[in-house]
Amino acid sequence: MPLTIPEKLPAVDILKRENIFVMESDKASTQDIRPLKVLVLNLMPIKITTETDLIRLLSNTPLQVEVDFLKLKSHTPKNTPIEHMMAFYKDFEAISVSNYDGMIITGAPVELLDYKDVKYWKELTKIFEWARKHVTSTLYICWAAQAGMYHFYGVPKYPLPAKMFGVFKHRINDPHFRLFRGYDDEFFVPHSRHTEVRKEDILKVPELTILSESEESGVYITMARGGREIFITGHSEYSPETLHKEYMRDKAKGVDIAVPKNYYRDNDPKKDIIVNWRGHANLLFTNWLNYFVYQETPFDLEEIDKLGSL
Repeated sequence: MPLTIPEKLPAVDILKRENIFVMESDKASTQDIRPLKVLVLNLMPIKITTETDLIRLLSNTPLQVEVDFLKLKSHTPKNTPIEHMMAFYKDFEAISVSNYDGMIITGAPVELLDYKDVKYWKELTKIFEWARKHVTSTLYICWAAQAGMYHFYGVPKYPLPAKMFGVFKHRINDPHFRLFRGYDDEFFVPHSRHTEVRKEDILKVPELTILSESEESGVYITMARGGREIFITGHSEYSPETLHKEYMRDKAKGVDIAVPKNYYRDNDPKKDIIVNWRGHANLLFTNWLNYFVYQETPFDLEEIDKLGSL
């Protein structure tokens, strides 16, 4: 089944060229089914790229999914045209009385700041709290994962001596857990961050369960409330070129940045990119939509606030 997204969203043309099935909202409205409603709070600086990355993965499922994009009132993005934000993004006030089957909160380029120094922290935590009552399951990605674990469970973040930058091997702690159905014993995930959360802090919180980790890049997926909150420290959604663009951008700025690990063939930026994470990325989003959203959400979305742990 297709993903239902707003008409004229730039991702539509990009994904159609990739032979990915998307359906614009006018056509979808004629189908007599209730699509899953997913809300995306996009905190990444280049909005259109992140929209495309997420839509690419959300569309790879037999479920029909309807996506809304949410923006913050207390922050104006510098790298996305205001016309795009006005056309495709909603204010929190416009959706605050609504309910959603799923929600995705992306990373943000503020990880080196203390949480209290992030200018939109108060608004963001209000949305975190709202999601607990209005969303069946929420994915927190990269900085949002750190922020969510800090806000709800007091887990601190720490600066890294060097940027965690590259594609790293991961393992599953419970291979029978439904989020990992279809996974291999080992899989790869891109990371791009200057901070980390530590296993020893997470293990002190009984409400948190570490589902997946890496010897090199640390904790990857942590779960709370039976899967109603899933915290992901990496970027499984990244397209093949994303780390390359980040590397070249930083090099052009004169930043002392290392070559992303395990990314280029022979670790040589002049050679091809080795793409080895897309299968896992598709399984991650498909399993989340199926097992933690579709199979758990009530038909009447007004009942979401009555859900306990999944």
